[in-house]
Amino acid sequence: ELRASVVDAFGVPNVVANVAGWDLPGPFLEDTAEYQRRLIDINLLGPIRVSHEFLTVMVEAGAGGRLINVSSDAGRVGSSGEAVYSAAKGGIIALTKALAREMARYKINVNCVCPGPTDTPMFRRASENLQAALIRGIPLRRLAQPEEIAHSIAYFASDETAYITGQVLSVSGGLTMVD
Repeated sequence: ELRASVVDAFGVPNVVANVAGWDLPGPFLEDTAEYQRRLIDINLLGPIRVSHEFLTVMVEAGAGGRLINVSSDAGRVGSSGEAVYSAAKGGIIALTKALAREMARYKINVNCVCPGPTDTPMFRRASENLQAALIRGIPLRRLAQPEEIAHSIAYFASDETAYITGQVLSVSGGLTMVD
C-alpha cells in the first residue's frame, strides 16, 4: 500500500531514507517478549520491509538512486540498557552493507547514518542524571541536534556521494570513536 501510494503520487523515488526508530531503555533481564518484538518490528523489520518494497521499483525503473538507513551508534558498539535495540540497529548496519553489495550493479548506493545521543523527546524521557552523564561522555560536550542528523542523511542522498556505498557514518560528537 505504501509503495503504491508513493509511486502514484510522486513517481518512483530516487532516494529512500529509513528513519523510523523507537527505544525505551531498561535492563535486558526485565524485557518482555512483547517489548522485544516491538523493538525488532520497528527498528529492524520496518526498514527491511520498506527497503524491499522500494528497491524493487527502483531496480525496475533502472535509474539508480540512494537508500539511506538510520541505525544508531548503539548498533555499532552496543549500549547498556539497550541490548535488543542495539541488536536491531546492528542488524540495520549489516543490512546496509549486504544491500550495498547487491544494489551496486543497479547503481543504487546504500549507506547508513548512526546517530549518537540526540536532543529529541525520546532522549528527554531519560533521567536528568543519565542525560548529564551521557553529555559528559561526549567529547564535544553536547547532544546532536536533529538537524545535524538530517544533514548527514541529506549528504548521503546527494550527488557528492556517487562513489560512496556500504558506509556507516557515526554522528555522535566523538562519543563512539572506533579504530
